[in-house]
Order: sequence, then structure tokens, then C-alpha cells
Amino acid sequence: MADHLLEHVRPYLDCDQEERIAYIRAPRWIGHHVAQDSHRRLAELLERPPSLRTQGLMLVGPYANGKTMIAERFAVDHLRTAPEQKVWMVQTREGAGLGHFYASILQALRAPGGEIWDLRRKAEQLDHLLSILKPRVLIFDEFHNALRGRACDVEAVFAFLRRIGRQYDISPVLIGEVAVCDFVNATSEMASRFDLVAVPRWQYAENYLMLLDSLEAALPLAKSSDLSNEALARRIFDISEGLIGEIITVVTKAAIAAIRSGSERISKASISELRYVPISQRRNSALRESLL
Repeated sequence: MADHLLEHVRPYLDCDQEERIAYIRAPRWIGHHVAQDSHRRLAELLERPPSLRTQGLMLVGPYANGKTMIAERFAVDHLRTAPEQKVWMVQTREGAGLGHFYASILQALRAPGGEIWDLRRKAEQLDHLLSILKPRVLIFDEFHNALRGRACDVEAVFAFLRRIGRQYDISPVLIGEVAVCDFVNATSEMASRFDLVAVPRWQYAENYLMLLDSLEAALPLAKSSDLSNEALARRIFDISEGLIGEIITVVTKAAIAAIRSGSERISKASISELRYVPISQRRNSALRESLL
């Protein structure tokens, strides 16, 4: 009996090795407490009454900590249930100024002309699309990319965000690193327009152990690994550095190794055999030194 697995996962034990590995590698949604709170706050933006001064949201935290997945899951869930699309995700381009920023939005709205260099023409095209599509929420992933220019470039981007709220009743959602919070809070005018949802590193606590239990139940290994056991949980936490993206990567790699070795379980020894290098140590890793 595979009592340690979720019911819908158990049938995968009967699949061949490559099918099980493909299932393990597939992206999976982990509905942890921060993700659930983020979705609640995003839903409030979507359901709010019309306003001339819309409120926005910041999802801020370190790299590889699940911010993009939270937003993408919300956008996908919206598409599945809404009669028309009101939530759009924008991949913010690297590069300063409104030209790059406009191009990011035009690309997200699937519009031709994203490479037009004439700023006025881009602005006109974008205004035309916003008036037709009537988005309710625009989510800007990696928004910190728009903050690397001169002060006047950054202010122009923020002025645009204020304008789309006033003119098109759009709530902007900014996803990125801590710099996003710093720039928004630099002036009272912008700080008053954005609420903060922090997506911090995980702490070694009950929520983290519950996360490991959820992961184990979703991975089709024939034997229980007891990932929340103190020694194993500590080892995974140390090399993942509390980043959910890294936690999932480590456990996924270990699960695949367990299938290929025939051990069918993850152990502290098998985690060590991965020789996984934490993000903070990669610049100084032995592999990097060997390339010099």
C-alpha cells in the first residue's frame, strides 16, 4: 500500500520509469499560506468597484521563491472561469524608459508593433488596446527591470501606472525583488497606491514541514521518505536556503534519482549525493573555479 501518497498519485506507481519521471518533472502548484493570501488579495483587485484612483499590489521577495507561479496560477484560474479576459500578465523587459515598458505591454496583449521605436505611436497603440480590451488587472512580472534607468525614466513609468488607473480603471500588480518596494515607497504618492504582499524566504517551522509533507505525497515513490524528519528536513532547508523554488528543485532531483537507482525513497545520503550547490555559493563553486 502506498498510504504516503495522494490517491490520484498512486496509479503512477504502475507506470514505467520515464512516465513517472515526466510526472515528477511537471510543474506543480503548491497552495501554501502565502500563495493563498496572495490570491485572495488579487481577487479583491479583480472584484473591486470602479475607481478613479485604483489601488495596486506589490508581490515582493527574493529570486526563486514562487512569486511568478503565484501570479500565473491566478491568471490561469481567471481564464478558466471568466467570460472574458480581465487579467493580463506582462513580462517586463530589461531596459530603461517608457519605450521598453510599452513594448512589454504590447507584447503581453499580443499586439503587433512591439518593436516600433516611435514612442508616440506605441503610446497611441497601447491606449487604443486598453480602451478595447478593458483589462481590470495588469500584472508586471520582474518589474525591477523597469527601475534600472535614470530617475526621469522611472518616474515616467510610475506616471503611466497612475494614468492607467485613472483613465482605464486598471489595478497594476508589481512583482519583483526588494528594489520594487524601495522605489514605490520612495514617495508618499506612490506608496499610498500600492499594498505590499511579502513573499519571504521560508523559515524552518511547521509551515515548512507541512510543505515537505505535501511534496512527498505528490511524488510517486513506492516507499515513504519521511521528508519532514528532522535530519532530512534540515538538510533540504540548508541547501535550498529557504527558497521554495530551490526546495522543489532539490526534492524533484532527489525523487528522480530514487527512481533511477531503484531505492524508491529519498534519504539524507541521497540528497548529499546530488552535490547540489546552494544559490549563494554558486559564484564561488569549485565548478566555476575549474572554468577559469
